Amino acid sequence: MKLNFTLLARGLSVCGLSFVGFMLAGCSTPTDDAMFSDTPNPPAMSGPPSAIDSAADAARFHVGDTVIVTLTGLPEDIPPHQEPIKEDGTITMPDIGKVLATGKTAGDLQNEIHDLYVPKFYTHLTVTVSSGDRVYFVGGEVKSPNRYVYSGETTVSRAIQAANDFTDFANHKKVVLIRANGERIKVNVDKVLKGEAEDPPVYPGDQIQIPRRIW
Repeated sequence: MKLNFTLLARGLSVCGLSFVGFMLAGCSTPTDDAMFSDTPNPPAMSGPPSAIDSAADAARFHVGDTVIVTLTGLPEDIPPHQEPIKEDGTITMPDIGKVLATGKTAGDLQNEIHDLYVPKFYTHLTVTVSSGDRVYFVGGEVKSPNRYVYSGETTVSRAIQAANDFTDFANHKKVVLIRANGERIKVNVDKVLKGEAEDPPVYPGDQIQIPRRIW
C-alpha cells in the first residue's frame, strides 16, 4: 500500500510538470523566424517617386537629341550614322528606314535596331547607340546668355528663368524659339505667365532668342 502511494505521487508530479511546461509553451511569444511569420516583409523603401521619374526621364531620348548609331562586325566598315531626333520622334536608318527613338534608352534603341537588321540584312552585327551633347541655347536679352544642359523636360519660360531672367531691355512679347530643324515659333512670354498662351517645350538643340525693345 505504501509503494502504491509513492508511485501515485510520482505520477501526479510528472503530470503536473508536463502541464506547467505545456502552459508555458502556450504563453511564449511567436517565433521571429520569417519562415513561420504570418506578416510579410515590408517592401524595400526607395527614393521620392518624383526624383526617380525625373532620373528615368533624363536617361531616355527626347525630340532634338542627337543619336549616334555605330554598326560594327560587317565585312566593310560603315561610317557612324548621326542624326537629331525629328519632331515625330524618329531617326531614319539606311535600309530599315524610320525607327522610333523617343522614350527609349540607348540600350533599348540599339537592341531594336539590331533586330531590324539581323537576320533580314546581316547575319552578324554589333550595334552601339550613344547620344551627343544634350544642350539648348538661350541668347539675347537675358542676364546669363549661354548654352544649358538639357536635364529633363523644360519650357521657354523656365529656360529664360534658368538664364537668370530677362534684362531690363528685353522684349518679352517677341521671344523666338528656333527648333533644331529650323522651325521658328514666336512666344509672348507675358501672355504665357498670365496663362493666356501656351508655354512651348524646349528640346535639346533648340535656341531661344530674346530681342531688345525698341523703346
